[in-house]
Amino acid sequence: MPPDVSANGDFAAAMRRAAVLAARGANLTAPNPRVGAVVLDRDGAPVGEGWHGADGAAHAEVIALAQAGSRARSGTVVVTLEPCNHHGRTPPCTHALLAAGISRVVYAVPDPNPTATGGAQFLAEYGIEVIPGVGAAEAYEANHEWLTAITNQRVHITYKAAMTVDGRVAARDGTSQWISSPAARHDGHRLRAQSDVIVAGRGTVEADGARLTARDDDGNLLPNQPLRVVVDSAGRTPSDAPVRDSSAPTMLATTTRYGPGPGGVDLLRLARGLFADGHRAALLEGGPTLAASFLAAGLVDRLVIYLAPLLLGAGRPLTADLGVATLADAGHWQLLDVTRIGPDLRLTYARTSDTIARPGAT
Repeated sequence: MPPDVSANGDFAAAMRRAAVLAARGANLTAPNPRVGAVVLDRDGAPVGEGWHGADGAAHAEVIALAQAGSRARSGTVVVTLEPCNHHGRTPPCTHALLAAGISRVVYAVPDPNPTATGGAQFLAEYGIEVIPGVGAAEAYEANHEWLTAITNQRVHITYKAAMTVDGRVAARDGTSQWISSPAARHDGHRLRAQSDVIVAGRGTVEADGARLTARDDDGNLLPNQPLRVVVDSAGRTPSDAPVRDSSAPTMLATTTRYGPGPGGVDLLRLARGLFADGHRAALLEGGPTLAASFLAAGLVDRLVIYLAPLLLGAGRPLTADLGVATLADAGHWQLLDVTRIGPDLRLTYARTSDTIARPGAT
């Protein structure tokens, strides 16, 4: 039999590896989740691993089982998400696990998708030992955009911005290039490359001549470019604007398509519409006005702020007016990570309401 997890933590180590594998699916798997799996033989030795790499492709468990072959029999599958129990573009993973002769399945996070959930119960009914919740925090982080999107039925939105120590994203004359260092900007392109969608307002893309593409350190386009969404109420973004070139797909989010909302486009309908189109992770790069609109609507799930060692004393703030009249009404965020990148700090925050459901949160 596989070793006892409480005795030596082997399942936790395997789950950490599965979470690393799952993260490789960023910007590749939508509308499916990012999932990683590790197969341990009956003695607890790793004999196979896999990750879901594309919509319609084999799931992580199936890839890991194929790599393990006959060594999987009477072994354990460690997987970041509860195995699916429905027949979509591929057969259910639960059936593959049964066919492989697995004796135990260890998973981190239950599947919130009502069409795919039930895998744990199905496996238990067929005599397979099921252990939930192992390594849930790491597995959640590798797939948090999808989990949030499925739960809320809208895209997960991360607001990314660079600001000075005194909270300015542009100087008094409007100049903003560049507040952050080259190292921070390269990291920002990494975030773009991990997203399904990049969102900005018409004013920002026109003022900055932004292309909103994901590029490497040498400025070359990366594969699998995200959809570029320009929030443009009347659809007036010029056809020759850099953001509408052929390097990536572009959509204008207009009131005609998504309806009117406070100050412009109905942002909730936009977020739900992007979800309905199969997108799960959106990166918001709009200016202070658009950021304030998304924040006021409760649609921003995470903040990634690059804090630069500059002082301006005046200029544009991180967001426009959020309608907060008193401190008691302020939105609360939890700091998840602080990382030094060149001379800058990258600060990552999650909404307090989101972290309540996040494994390991307090």
